[in-house]
Amino acid sequence: MTTVAESGDTVRWRGGYGRLWSAAVLSRFGDAVRNVAFPLVAAGLTTSPFLLSVVSAAGYLPWLLFGLLGGALADRVDRRRAMWTVDVVRGLLVAAFAVALALGQAHLAVLAVLAFALTTLQTLFDNAATAILPTLVPRPVLPSANARLMTGQALAGTFLGAPAAGLLVTAGVALPFAVDAATYLVAAALIASLPRPVAPAARRPAGSTLRTEIAAGVRRLWHDRLLRGGCLANLLGNLVIGGLQALLVLIITRWAGASDVVFGLVLAAYGAGGVVGGLVATRVGRWVGGGATAMVLALAVQTGCLLVIGGVPHPAATAAALAVFGVAGMVVNVHFVSLTQQRTPDDLLGRVSSAERTVGIAGAPLGALLFGALAELTEVNVPALAGAGIMALAAVVVQRAARAERLDDRPVNRVV
Repeated sequence: MTTVAESGDTVRWRGGYGRLWSAAVLSRFGDAVRNVAFPLVAAGLTTSPFLLSVVSAAGYLPWLLFGLLGGALADRVDRRRAMWTVDVVRGLLVAAFAVALALGQAHLAVLAVLAFALTTLQTLFDNAATAILPTLVPRPVLPSANARLMTGQALAGTFLGAPAAGLLVTAGVALPFAVDAATYLVAAALIASLPRPVAPAARRPAGSTLRTEIAAGVRRLWHDRLLRGGCLANLLGNLVIGGLQALLVLIITRWAGASDVVFGLVLAAYGAGGVVGGLVATRVGRWVGGGATAMVLALAVQTGCLLVIGGVPHPAATAAALAVFGVAGMVVNVHFVSLTQQRTPDDLLGRVSSAERTVGIAGAPLGALLFGALAELTEVNVPALAGAGIMALAAVVVQRAARAERLDDRPVNRVV
């Protein structure tokens, strides 16, 4: 039975997709509220930069420790049940922290533990969410479904959640966390109402272990030339983005000469670019003839944006470059996720997506360290110029992988 009707390249909201979209967008709103409040609470508990960095690192570490495990579990369990259960647990954890804040009992160690626990649970949730979408929409329209999902999340996070967080923090430091807890619980109810899978989960071979199942997912990713190239490009891209984010305040204010007020507007341009990118991503894919080609084009555009950011010291130029960078980044994300979902069997999708995420996320903290060191040795704009070279390499990696894929699929003329 088909749960979502397809008309051209559009995805209808009935059949579960609308509820999944609503849950994802609502959760992103709550996450944006919490992410603004989190560093403010941490800064109120300590003035030590090192301790603040420990709290930040606690939010990255679980992906490196448990990312592959989360993908394997997502392929073992009922994904719908796993997702709503995780959201209930996350909602209760954040609610408990809100109560501790309201009572004046919050400590920095608790904040670090909360960041670690939420991200650990996220490793299961995100991989299950990636794997469940192809069960709700036909695979040919996955780019459209992903684009709508990511656009809604970008709107909720950038233009609703972040501004609302400032108002909520002013009203009470515990309030943003209470709102975040509520969004988790409502999202859990929406996910619990999704249609049950029509086909039962695939049986695991006798004697199968989590280690062998994780290895099977990694092998699948490695042997798919196009996904392997996309994964490497994702690592390189996240290395650049992680480094750029770490230095962006210095690039915009010190190099480009923006005031504090203009700094916020420049950052908003990047968020707006992400929304526009979600709206045009599928059109770009159709225009250039496929998701891989769209990724190559978008990575090339990002290369040019980085040259502007590092080479033109003016706030308007930086804002325009960041806006286009955001558009191109969303095009890359939509098509890479869609290619993964289209090219991977359902019973391996959680593990393959977790391998991609683990490799990609590792690039962000590494990039922050490398770009920070480079800025110390040179000037604050130089890392953006170096990032342009890395992003160009990412475009070449995807282009070569796509070309090799086309050559492999080309019919061979045999002489008899």
